[in-house]
Amino acid sequence: MFDIFACLRDDHDLRLVVLAAIICLLSTSTAVLMVRQTPRHGIAPLHKWAALGGIATGFGIWSTHFIAMLGYDPGVVIGYRPVLTLGSLAIVLATTTGAFTFLVRRQSVAATTVAAVVTGSGFAVMHYAGMAALEMPARIIWDWRYVAASVALAIAPLIPALHLAAGRRDRLSGVTSAILLAGSVIGLHFTGVAAISLVPERMPEGLLLLSPQTMAGVVTAVSLALLALCIASWWLYRQTAAVIIVSERQFSALVMGITDCAIYMLDSNGRVANWNMGAQRLTGFGADEVVGRLDLSRFYTDEERAGDGPKRALAHAKASGKYTGEGWRLRKDGSRFWAHVTIERVADEEGRLIGYAKITRDMTQFKDNQDQMNEARRHLDAALEHMHQGLCLFDADERLILHNSRFAQIWKLPPDSFLPGMSMTELARISLEARTGTEVSEERLAAACDMLRQTLVGDNPSPLIHEFNENFAISISSRSLPDGGLVCTHEDITERCRSEAQIAYLAHHDGLTGLPNRSKFTRWLDREIENAGLRNRRVALVAIDIDRFKEINDIHGHGAGDDVLRSFALSLTDALEDEECAARIGGDEFVVAKIFDSQAQLDDFVARIEGCSSPRHGHMPLFQVAASLGIAVYPADAQSRDALLNNADLAMYRAKASPTEQICFYQSGMDEHARYRRQLANDLRQAIDRSEFHVAYQPQKLLQSDKIVSYEALLRWTHPRLGSISPDEFIPLAEETGEIFRIGEWVLRQACAEAAQWDEEIGIAVNLSSVQLMQPDLPETIASILLEMRLPPRRLELEITETAFITDKVRALHILRRIKNLGIRIAMDDFGTGYSSLDTLHSFPFDKIKIDKSFLLGAEQSGQARAIIRAILGLGRSLDIPVLAEGVETEGQLQLLRDEGCEEAQGYLLGMPLIAPRGQACAAILG
Repeated sequence: MFDIFACLRDDHDLRLVVLAAIICLLSTSTAVLMVRQTPRHGIAPLHKWAALGGIATGFGIWSTHFIAMLGYDPGVVIGYRPVLTLGSLAIVLATTTGAFTFLVRRQSVAATTVAAVVTGSGFAVMHYAGMAALEMPARIIWDWRYVAASVALAIAPLIPALHLAAGRRDRLSGVTSAILLAGSVIGLHFTGVAAISLVPERMPEGLLLLSPQTMAGVVTAVSLALLALCIASWWLYRQTAAVIIVSERQFSALVMGITDCAIYMLDSNGRVANWNMGAQRLTGFGADEVVGRLDLSRFYTDEERAGDGPKRALAHAKASGKYTGEGWRLRKDGSRFWAHVTIERVADEEGRLIGYAKITRDMTQFKDNQDQMNEARRHLDAALEHMHQGLCLFDADERLILHNSRFAQIWKLPPDSFLPGMSMTELARISLEARTGTEVSEERLAAACDMLRQTLVGDNPSPLIHEFNENFAISISSRSLPDGGLVCTHEDITERCRSEAQIAYLAHHDGLTGLPNRSKFTRWLDREIENAGLRNRRVALVAIDIDRFKEINDIHGHGAGDDVLRSFALSLTDALEDEECAARIGGDEFVVAKIFDSQAQLDDFVARIEGCSSPRHGHMPLFQVAASLGIAVYPADAQSRDALLNNADLAMYRAKASPTEQICFYQSGMDEHARYRRQLANDLRQAIDRSEFHVAYQPQKLLQSDKIVSYEALLRWTHPRLGSISPDEFIPLAEETGEIFRIGEWVLRQACAEAAQWDEEIGIAVNLSSVQLMQPDLPETIASILLEMRLPPRRLELEITETAFITDKVRALHILRRIKNLGIRIAMDDFGTGYSSLDTLHSFPFDKIKIDKSFLLGAEQSGQARAIIRAILGLGRSLDIPVLAEGVETEGQLQLLRDEGCEEAQGYLLGMPLIAPRGQACAAILG
């Protein structure tokens, strides 16, 4: 073996070695030029340029090898085997062409490494195949260490060389790449030559060999061809570069000058290949930040990336040739804009994909405008569809342009029964026929259209209102448009017309009973009084008030009260005849009037009206209802309508106040009495505020000991003008007007306050009205007063009469039990005058019975009165209820009570009512 540098110095012709190096540089330079042509020319000539680069490299490396071999002098006669020699050429051509093609198609670090390994391996195989083609009278001994080193030296420089050739475009990188390629070949050759040792031996005979001279001619031919190829390649490079520069300059001027659109290329993988100013302005990215670095997905939102939007867009463009769409895209700063995107597939002459051309326009403002228009359109559509009126819009030729659904609903038309373009006449026809259910004549149709056109006349056109029947009324309003068209609104006013009719009816009729009200009745009465005066006839007016109507409401509820009123009104309506009128004028008050000529007609009229309140009447409820009637006649009792009504009312109130009369005719003098009662009622309302009331206290004594056990509180009214007024006169008036509630509470409060200052053994008795007993909160009111006045409940005794149980016995007993549960004593006053005394005593455990004074007044002369007193006292002893006699005025009456065993009594004989039985007066009484 020998050193590699010794081999270079002693066994090689340096001139041929230099020539080989020159040929190697030419071939590698040509290869770099060819590799760099492919990206410029796109996908169509890819294989041509790659093959051309591979051929140039293969020929150059092969020529380099054999020129170097021709310069190698082993000191013996040598020859070359043709098959291995040509095979080595084929090997290097195949490997370099395939590796370059692979490299330009992939252009990645992995692709560069694979191409370097394939190319270097091809160089090594070519070299050792060429060495194997040598034939000489010697045997070659190989040093495998050098062989391995030569292969490594062939592959290692190719990795950076091919990276610079395919990945860069500057001149320095091209020269560096060509030198590295040449270094790979030279390192392989000389390291490989250093790996051999020759052992002399006999050369076989009869071999067909190429002489060195022949081989020199072949190498010369190949080298010349390579030189021609290099020159052609250089010329083509220059021409192509010039064309490309011009084309790129024109394209750049066209594309780069556009700033309104983003126009750029994508490679087959969707990576950005170039970038114009429009793209930079639109996205905010510079070309150096995008080209070769970012792909299409960078500009999509996270939502679209998650849905593979970029991949689907490229797949669609690849499959169909073009993709068009809109959506939100992202700028560099993260802001969004609405983009209209077009992606077109770019292919070579053979239809193979090169990449994609992409155009993006900013449509944000356009989209905002469209959204605003769509929103306005939606609002308009919503307004039209939710209008209460039906709407139709016609053009200048009276052809339908649009309508809303409410129009079809009003006229009960199917939605598809009329379309835009229909004439107004035809639309009117189908609308009228749909509503009326009958065929519309031409005359009626023409009249309807003419009426509609007439509504357009004038500055303030009025609507056309038409009532087809009670179930359909419509109002149509029309307005002219500047272009000659018109807009019509149709409003279904059926309910409004019904409401107006109802309002008009209610304005003159009572809403509960349906009878005429006061307003309508007074107009009727005025008219009939005038006619009666002209025809010498008479008018009878009956004022009616339902008795105890408030109690009906309180006991049975307001619903029952309303039923009574309606039933009574139906009875009146059924009883009426010609020239008669009934009305409800308020509450439970009715009036009925009749025009008549004879007394017989009046009697028949009154009898019919009186029968309306009978329980046997078909309209009346099952429970008993009575009515009080007051009658006044024109012109005998009054000369005017107001006077007639007033006098009938006076007569009615006289009937209501009478326990025996249900019907009362007006009489002269009633006015004065009514005025007196009205004035008295008005004064009664102010009596408490004016301090006109005072309470007198009459003692109640034990007959055996003459001891005072309690006082009865008696209300007294001193009128400033009339003087003292009897309780028998003002108490019923107070019950009638409702003042009894306020007066009763005042009396109870005064009595309890007075009793609280007495000796604790003395009680206080207070009368309780039957009207007061109907108060639901009466027990709470009494308890509050006792608590306020600090009076023990046992000292209070409430006196009630049997009449308190007449109206609603169950309710009265319930309230009395609640009062008694407070510890208050309950006494029955005026016992024996009611209609069910024994039943009342059985229903409630009274604490005391008071014999009415009417029995005691005649007891001295009447045995029957004494028997009644004796019976009441016996009943009290049997029921274990104390009995008190009222109205003791004589010694005989007092002795009678003692003889019969009566325990307590009160009266003028035993003590007059005192204003304030306290202090000295009280002590004197207590004795």
